[in-house]
Amino acid sequence: MASEEGSLRALESLMTEFFHSCTTNDRKREIEELLNSFAGQPGSWRHCLYFLSNSRNEYVMMYSLTVFENLVNKMWVGVASGDKAELRSCLPKLLLSQHALLPFFIRNKLCKVIVDIGRQDWPMFYHDFFSNTLQLVQSPSLAPLGLVLLKMTSEELVCPREDLSVARKEELKKLLLDQIPTVLNLLTGILETVWDKHSVTVTTPPPSPTSRESGILAGDSTPMVLEAESGALCLLALECLAHLFSWIPLSSSITPSLLASIFHFARFGCQQPIKTKPLPTSNGDSAPGGLPANGGGHCRTGQMVDHAERARLGVMAMNCINELMCKNCVPVDFEEFLLRMFQQTFYLLQKLTNTHSHTNTHTIKSRLQELDESYVEKFTDFLRLFVSVHLRRIESNAQFPLVEFLALLFKYTFNQPNHEGYLACLDIWSIFLDYLTTKIRSRLADSDSVINRYKDALVLLLREVLNRIQFRLNQSELEELDDETLDDDQQTEWQRYLRQSLEVVARVMELLPSQTFSVLFPVLQEDLEIYLELQQFIVRSGTSRRLNLTAEADCRKLHCALRDLSSLLQAVGRLAEFFTGDVFSTRFNDALAIVQRLVEVSCYGSQISLYDVEMAVPSVLKPDLIDVHAQSLAALQAYSHWLAQFCGEVQRQQDQTQFVDLIRSSMAATTPLINAKVPEKLLLSACHLLVSMATTVRPVFLVSLPAAQNIFNLITENHNHRLPQEAHVLVCRALSNMLLLPWPSLPEAEQQWQSRSANHTRLLSSLTQQYRLLPRPPSHHPNSKAVIQQTLCVLRDLVDSISGEATKSRQICYHSLQESVQVTLALFPLFIQQPDVTDEMLSFFLTLFQALRVQMGVAFTEQIIQTFLGMFTREQLAVSILQEGSSGSKVVQKFLKILQVVVQEPGQTFKPLLPSILSLCLDQVYPIVAERSCPDVKAEMFELLFQILHQNWRFFFKSSVLSSVQRSGAEELMENQAQFITAMQAFGQSFLQPDIHIFKQNLSYLEVLNTKHKLYHRKLFRNTMLFHFINVLLQVLLHKSHDLLQDDITLALYNMAAVDFPAFYSSFLPEFLNGCQGLDPHQRTTLARNFTPERDLPSFSQGVYRIVNDLRFYRLCNGSLPAGTLKL
Repeated sequence: MASEEGSLRALESLMTEFFHSCTTNDRKREIEELLNSFAGQPGSWRHCLYFLSNSRNEYVMMYSLTVFENLVNKMWVGVASGDKAELRSCLPKLLLSQHALLPFFIRNKLCKVIVDIGRQDWPMFYHDFFSNTLQLVQSPSLAPLGLVLLKMTSEELVCPREDLSVARKEELKKLLLDQIPTVLNLLTGILETVWDKHSVTVTTPPPSPTSRESGILAGDSTPMVLEAESGALCLLALECLAHLFSWIPLSSSITPSLLASIFHFARFGCQQPIKTKPLPTSNGDSAPGGLPANGGGHCRTGQMVDHAERARLGVMAMNCINELMCKNCVPVDFEEFLLRMFQQTFYLLQKLTNTHSHTNTHTIKSRLQELDESYVEKFTDFLRLFVSVHLRRIESNAQFPLVEFLALLFKYTFNQPNHEGYLACLDIWSIFLDYLTTKIRSRLADSDSVINRYKDALVLLLREVLNRIQFRLNQSELEELDDETLDDDQQTEWQRYLRQSLEVVARVMELLPSQTFSVLFPVLQEDLEIYLELQQFIVRSGTSRRLNLTAEADCRKLHCALRDLSSLLQAVGRLAEFFTGDVFSTRFNDALAIVQRLVEVSCYGSQISLYDVEMAVPSVLKPDLIDVHAQSLAALQAYSHWLAQFCGEVQRQQDQTQFVDLIRSSMAATTPLINAKVPEKLLLSACHLLVSMATTVRPVFLVSLPAAQNIFNLITENHNHRLPQEAHVLVCRALSNMLLLPWPSLPEAEQQWQSRSANHTRLLSSLTQQYRLLPRPPSHHPNSKAVIQQTLCVLRDLVDSISGEATKSRQICYHSLQESVQVTLALFPLFIQQPDVTDEMLSFFLTLFQALRVQMGVAFTEQIIQTFLGMFTREQLAVSILQEGSSGSKVVQKFLKILQVVVQEPGQTFKPLLPSILSLCLDQVYPIVAERSCPDVKAEMFELLFQILHQNWRFFFKSSVLSSVQRSGAEELMENQAQFITAMQAFGQSFLQPDIHIFKQNLSYLEVLNTKHKLYHRKLFRNTMLFHFINVLLQVLLHKSHDLLQDDITLALYNMAAVDFPAFYSSFLPEFLNGCQGLDPHQRTTLARNFTPERDLPSFSQGVYRIVNDLRFYRLCNGSLPAGTLKL
């Protein structure tokens, strides 16, 4: 005893020293080695049992429990049966005697060790493990402790761990499922008992959902009184339920009484804080989950739960409800379940949006603001799940007053205390609107009656959503939204808010087009009038112009009107799709009114160029004016498909005046803005509109308009005032497409290809003049590099824009480009040491190969590839690739992409290049990247290898799949065998490396090759490689290095084993197990026997999971046995 007392004091001293701030790292390592050495000694747990019973030092207690945890989880197999029995007896006794004194984290750790023992030994050797836990739950004083153990049992016995075999996992789950009815009854009893005891103040039951009462909830004004001890107990019970709901079969487990109890506690989250003097706490050491630190319920009798704890009860209850919702629980008495669910939902919504209580003069918004933020968030999640899962069932049942429910949801949505909550509610409305749209499409006969039922609600929703995006109504709230920082989707907080709002508007438009138009257009008109009146406030002073608005109120009003006009213009643009297609004729007048208005606004903006006017507070108003002008052009661009349909219609009629006026005015609004002095945002909007006119609308007369001719002259003659690069590329694309793209609805004979081709050649000759005249070798003047990069960027974009067009367009394009392509090929060797330039050149060639390889012809294509192959020597490749992430690495990627395009060309055209490409891939690139990371180059190289094999299979296997099957095992005719073997080895090697993306990509490539060409069945693969691949993939599963790809790997294993199942089970499996270290013969036999020789995928997958899990389990067990243990 004295020695144990001395050891305890020494350990306390060591632990205190270890955690002292002055202890050096070297000394900490020494102490750590001492502690590990002690823990590894046989029988050290006995000392730890003494330490745990006799020490109050938290470090010592935690260390002792860690020793127990390690013993149970890693060495339990080797512990003597008598010692196990002693531990099963001592630790629970220790917990019962000490739990009231232990800090909560020590108590929880001790609970976990006991549960870990149960996981190993229950029910065979620890038969009373679970019954003891249930007894604790039923004991008034020890129920909190029992609930902690119960929740841990659910967590630790159900979630798979490596220290259990599959058979044991299945056994535990079955044993626990047998206990679930008892457990749920106990938990329901706890919740009901507490509720009945404390619900005196709540006198009103949930209303019938069919009642038409105003929803004033008598008796709800006084927050429920709840003792802290009862509150902590219920919180633990709800935590248990939340975890149980995550894995038990809910449909057969949920009872009406349990559902009612959970919803009762959800009401706690709806309560307002009580303005009372806070009571002192009992011991100041409260535990997470609201459970007192001692776990024994030693709260001062009569102490009440405060608002924060009531909110936590509400949040935890909502967690349970949401778990039920997202699992789509459908109990046996489903109709009653749904009725109760709807009643309770209706009740909670009424409670949250009720403002008629005699003691509560709060607005709904301030009421929601005072509630716990997590509760409101959880409740919104619940509503979303409720609507998405059960809306169809509710909507078709006359018992449920859905319109009244939507009225409550409306109040809840538009009184949210923050923007995130509001947007989450808009998602719920989007789900509802999508459901309505789908229903109407499937029930065309009575679609009007469906729409009429909800028309008023939808119009109200539309008006309120539009109100919420307007600054003149909500300036202070909307100014809070960040409009500068971009999120992962490349949009600001304001843009996200606006986009989600406009999506709701668009969904309503789809259901109620005329009503939406009549609501939106007057609001737009109101702000437009303010904007269009600005011209009269411009005063001239010499050469300058000034906006004569200086009063703060006027500036604020103008700021709000401009922000709103910008938003409403975006709304109008978003609705463009609802005026085209089948409804073009019926909604023509509305669309024409919109487009005419947009053209008018755009022309007005371009004529008075407000961006160039001096004004008060320019930092605010100037960006607003620029944005309105840019959005008017963007909205007009959104109607380009409508204009294209209008163009097609008028070509069949005689009178084209209206259409021609629209296009001429649009061009008049656009072309003055294509100027380097115009703000970039506005310039780019104009350029995009010009591209849409040339590419989507394609009027025959467009190129002959004076405005278009001015742009041609600007681009081809004015090299001194060059536009910014992005704008320059867009304008060049528009001009090129005017000449290249066929005019719609006109026969080939009237397309004027000859004159258009000549004009296109002149355009490109002008655009590339400086580039074609570069000296060779090029001077080292920095301008040379800029000319190359800018010109190739333009040419690449022009080619890319016509890649999907008719042959004639591509022929004209290539004819105009020929000289520039030759120049680029000649310049390429001169810039091979400048990767940023070669990257641009190869990007251009890649686009050429993708779009114009037919027009380029075989001879020239071969010349280009041979030039590249000659330039990319092994030394050059090594230099480029090893600069990972650099321009050099990108150059190699582009080159490999070009080769991918070449090898995918059907027919025999480029087959002579295959040996050279294969050699480059396997003999030059692969040796450099094989043992290095280089993920980008590797990904392209393996895709090239895959495309060579996939598109050129007969380069390796002369016979077709059919003939090889008919040959039934005779010799396959094979060529280029050495390259095929090297390629397969490269794929196999990639599975031994950590890069998960390359692994996934290459595994999918092998699967495609097997699906299309029966790769795994080919004699060479089957006889020399198949089992190697299976072995590698199984080892990957064993090492858990690529666990995210577990399903993909298992599917590939199945397809490989399916080549010859008998050989897999009788030959490969025993050989694989014999090669596995850390197993004894009996374990190998058991593993082989448990992998039943099934031939269907689900059974095979289960077999793979079992063998991998159990093999790891056996290794863990064998590693934990004491030295010299005799294995039977």
